Amino acid sequence: MSRTTRATQMLTKAGVAFTTVTYDYDPNADRIGLQAAEAIGEPPHLVLKTLMAELDGKPVCVVVPSDREVSMKKLAAAFGGKSASMMKPADAERATGYHVGGISPFGQKKQVPTAIEAGAMTHPYVFMNGGQRGLQVKLSPGDAQTALKAIVASLVAD
Repeated sequence: MSRTTRATQMLTKAGVAFTTVTYDYDPNADRIGLQAAEAIGEPPHLVLKTLMAELDGKPVCVVVPSDREVSMKKLAAAFGGKSASMMKPADAERATGYHVGGISPFGQKKQVPTAIEAGAMTHPYVFMNGGQRGLQVKLSPGDAQTALKAIVASLVAD
């Protein structure tokens, strides 16, 4: 497996300190983020999943802990929009240039507005998808926010 992807190249270019972790990706896992957390031996709240959504018909990226669900109402409010819905997998792949299970918030084909769950910012490090199935990057949540020019908001369902 290559540890060099558009995601890792973007982080390197931005001067972000990160390490990579590889694991055996299970294409049959019910919840990819939880499977990644288990495979790398980290708590699910530190392994963030990258989801693509549509906010008032425009793409947005949302990053939340793998053991939580996104509140569409909170997501819409975070961006000052009216309604949000999950993007269809094929549309997410087209928009990001990544395959489902390997969608990273970093190095997407076109940078879109991104939001990170506020609770994730309280940890010294988090894991995010590194741009391919079976690859995670470990980095500071603050560095991730800066690199993504992301907003931080409460995004998870209660």
